[in-house]
Amino acid sequence: MTLIEIIVVITILAMIAAAVSVAVIPKLEEAKRDTAHLDIKAIEQALKLYYAKKGHYPDTGSGIKALVDTQNLDKIPFDPWGTEYTYLLESGKPVIISYGRDKAPGGEGPDADISSKDSEQKK
Repeated sequence: MTLIEIIVVITILAMIAAAVSVAVIPKLEEAKRDTAHLDIKAIEQALKLYYAKKGHYPDTGSGIKALVDTQNLDKIPFDPWGTEYTYLLESGKPVIISYGRDKAPGGEGPDADISSKDSEQKK
């Protein structure tokens, strides 16, 4: 093989890699958001079990740690961006929140918050 043939093959491989990465990267963010939704559902199930055992939900201060202490969860879960889920008890109802990619309240698109309230509104 000549040097020109090798350069042509490397160029073609680079173009294929670029096209694949453009198609895959947006799907990775979508997959992380889907994972966060599934994690929130699992935490909600653990909260229902906690409520069945104790007759009340944990307060905001003890939060998800109370689920680990009562062995309803194995460990404190982290969202796909490496942050602990936020637990709030609002008007007697638990709310679980992931602040998304930016790890701050608010945001749009991939930075938008993911909350258990979102799934309640879709029902």
